[in-house]
Amino acid sequence: MKENYLLVLFYSASGSVKQIAHAIADGAEDAGMKVKIRTVPKVSANNEKIEGDLPDSGEVYCSKDDLINCSGLALGSPTRFGSMASSLKYFLDSTGDLWATNTMEDKPGIVFTSTGSMHGGQETTLFNLITFMLHHGMIVAGSPYSISELHKTKSGGTPYGATHVEGFNKSTELTKDEYEIAKKSGIRIADLIRKLSNES
Repeated sequence: MKENYLLVLFYSASGSVKQIAHAIADGAEDAGMKVKIRTVPKVSANNEKIEGDLPDSGEVYCSKDDLINCSGLALGSPTRFGSMASSLKYFLDSTGDLWATNTMEDKPGIVFTSTGSMHGGQETTLFNLITFMLHHGMIVAGSPYSISELHKTKSGGTPYGATHVEGFNKSTELTKDEYEIAKKSGIRIADLIRKLSNES
């Protein structure tokens, strides 16, 4: 039987998005789900990959096989003028063959982002990431208000996905509320993967 796993795919420049990725992974693993954390290479201003096939340190680069074989996807990027970073888009733009074969259809997905300021384009970036999922026929899940920290957060956290506001405490470290929203989003998608896989 195929092994279920959540693919946490992100690009991070300052480290904030990486923090959210790992918080989501913490939640999914606490819920008993296997997790693969992947990133993408940085691209130049000419939209060319400028890093080798293997990163010097940290998470390994995502492959199409990671996408094909995952049971669910958590997708994250820093905000770039209200949209995802070009490095992540460069990779996602290469998935036309997966779109043509409906490979990602009916897989659950969540999204996450980080901005430097409170009104730095978090929601438009999340919707930009969600648009990719919708075009692939994925089932998009947000971070619902049953996550109690959404009611009290003073920095990041939206019903559309986990977020971080770097300028709030001038740090890439997540606030307690931001971490809990991301972690509980990870728990939720793990539960959804099981339900959609008809597992008890």
